Amino acid sequence: MKAINIAIYSLILFSSCKQQQNDKAADAKQSKDSTVSSDLVEVSSEQLKNADIVLGMPEPRKMHTSLKVSGVIDVPPQNIVSVSIAMGGYLKNTTMIPGERVNKGTLLAVLEDQQYIQVQQDYLTAISHLEYLKTDFERQKLLNESKSTSDKVFQQAKRDYDSQKILVKSLREKLLLIGVNPDALNEENISRGIRIYSPISGYITKVNFNIGKYINPTDVLFEIIDPSDLHVRLTVFENEAANLRVGQKLTFSTNSNPNEKYTASIHLITPNIEEDRSTDVHCHFEGASKHIFPGTFVNAEIALNNASVRSVPEGAVVKWENKDCLLIQTSNNQFQLLPVETGVSTGGFIEIKTAIDDRKIVIKNAYTLLMKMKNNSEE
Repeated sequence: MKAINIAIYSLILFSSCKQQQNDKAADAKQSKDSTVSSDLVEVSSEQLKNADIVLGMPEPRKMHTSLKVSGVIDVPPQNIVSVSIAMGGYLKNTTMIPGERVNKGTLLAVLEDQQYIQVQQDYLTAISHLEYLKTDFERQKLLNESKSTSDKVFQQAKRDYDSQKILVKSLREKLLLIGVNPDALNEENISRGIRIYSPISGYITKVNFNIGKYINPTDVLFEIIDPSDLHVRLTVFENEAANLRVGQKLTFSTNSNPNEKYTASIHLITPNIEEDRSTDVHCHFEGASKHIFPGTFVNAEIALNNASVRSVPEGAVVKWENKDCLLIQTSNNQFQLLPVETGVSTGGFIEIKTAIDDRKIVIKNAYTLLMKMKNNSEE
């Protein structure tokens, strides 16, 4: 009886050891299979449909490398006007404030000073005296022709008449300089004040004086900017400027609205390198928004070339172990993870430099398959 029990116990012990060996072999085989197929994933047709997996092929597409730079919205010098007065005076009246819209010819300010009265008086007096000298010159000319007067007297009359014409002309220009119409001036409308009008249409950006202040000829009363001809002024370093050409396209956005993109093209590259090893690149807008103001900071991306490359949607490229990869279809329901070298990206597409056979790739919801692959490798 005792011998029978020993035999049974030995049989059980042998079976248990055999099972453990089989389990270890199975685990080893499963681990080996997982390592070998860690870059493969297989799904059913139903899973493909539910995950909304879309397959496609790399497509040739014209893409460009780009240069990222910064700059500001600027206006050309002819669109910025500093309003001053050639003859000083006291500011009597103005209603202008920074930001106010003005049209060409809008009254900006009224100035007063006694020298305005003096120059008007001098002009009218010179005009009156000119008439007398003109009459005397014509009379002396007739007398000289009949030899009733000497050449010396005639020459003196001519010299006085010519000098007075010069004086009248210079006083006339002074009046025009301060905005007084000489042709409409007479003894009845002499004024102690002059009016300053806007020379362009635009926006008042600076008002430098208040009522009652004395304005010197060198002082700037107002600054006006006409934003109708805005352009982008970019700062580009010398090693990058060599790659730029007139006519190249660029997109830019403002810090206040980075999602709204505007387009422009290079109009002028300043042929001079500053001390900080940079140069200015001036670009013309292509249908830019009216909501952009001079001085606004912008970030721009300049297209440097336009070569035809193989590209896929950016969503087709997944990250695996810090590598860019594509999911290649190896059979109807099986996909393989393939590391690839990527290039430039633009407009939602990315360049694929690695050679790929004529096999379909996952171009939509690639990360869904990647997550399933990772889960399989962890089981």
